[in-house]
Amino acid sequence: MRIGELLEEARRGLGATPFGASRREAALLLGRVLGASEAQVLAGDDREVPVAAAERFRGLLARRLAGEPVAYLFGEKEFFGRVFAVDARVLIPRPETEHVVEAVLALELPAEPWILDVGTGSGCLAVTLALELPGARVVAGDLSAAALAVARRNAGRHGVAGRVAPLACDLTAALDLARFDLVVSNPPYVEPDLAAALSPEVCNFEPHLALFPPGSGDATVARLMSQARGLRPGAPLIVEIGQGQLDAARRHAEASGLQVAEVCHDYSGTPRVLVLRRTPEP
Repeated sequence: MRIGELLEEARRGLGATPFGASRREAALLLGRVLGASEAQVLAGDDREVPVAAAERFRGLLARRLAGEPVAYLFGEKEFFGRVFAVDARVLIPRPETEHVVEAVLALELPAEPWILDVGTGSGCLAVTLALELPGARVVAGDLSAAALAVARRNAGRHGVAGRVAPLACDLTAALDLARFDLVVSNPPYVEPDLAAALSPEVCNFEPHLALFPPGSGDATVARLMSQARGLRPGAPLIVEIGQGQLDAARRHAEASGLQVAEVCHDYSGTPRVLVLRRTPEP
């Protein structure tokens, strides 16, 4: 078949998906199979596609039509200008989480800070901070051993394996927080009751451990803030929160002896990232 025929076939299927897949993905998927850019695919409308390549393309397309995210099909996702390996063991990095990195880079930190990334997943935060702060040492903690394997791979991929230490742990349990100059986290914060309303791309493919906290959507944030009592006075905790969770997060912070120093909004204007500091004991 020709490229144009395959693209038209794929566009019809993508346009009919209940989760609103973009018809543009047809050229991206075919380009992946052919080793060509989207522009090259679109410019080669009459080019013949080898049978084996057409079959590989249809295999990818079938997975996409079933709702599997493109990031998992390709095995990678861009975050803060770098490409990270991802698969079904980890949450796909979101643009909103880049605001955590921006908040960190706005801080005054020691030249060689010790950083803890709580719930590291793919390691996108831990690895990015190690790259943006060349003197940093980062502990990348996660409850999932499978996720830590992906984080370890990404640390090696980006040349910071010597400065990013994956660690199996439940939030900050068994860690001496007083040793760290900074703690960051993108914890699970999606309300479990909202699972049915999520796109099948998210609910059927991304790890629920990284999406849904036990109980209410702010439960893990509350636990993390409570554990942050172990931080040195003034040491920052930077945490991502869900839509509509700002008031609850403020309450948890106050109950845990944390001061909300800054609220960072995402690209849609939603309060998304909190910069907190532990207040000194009276």
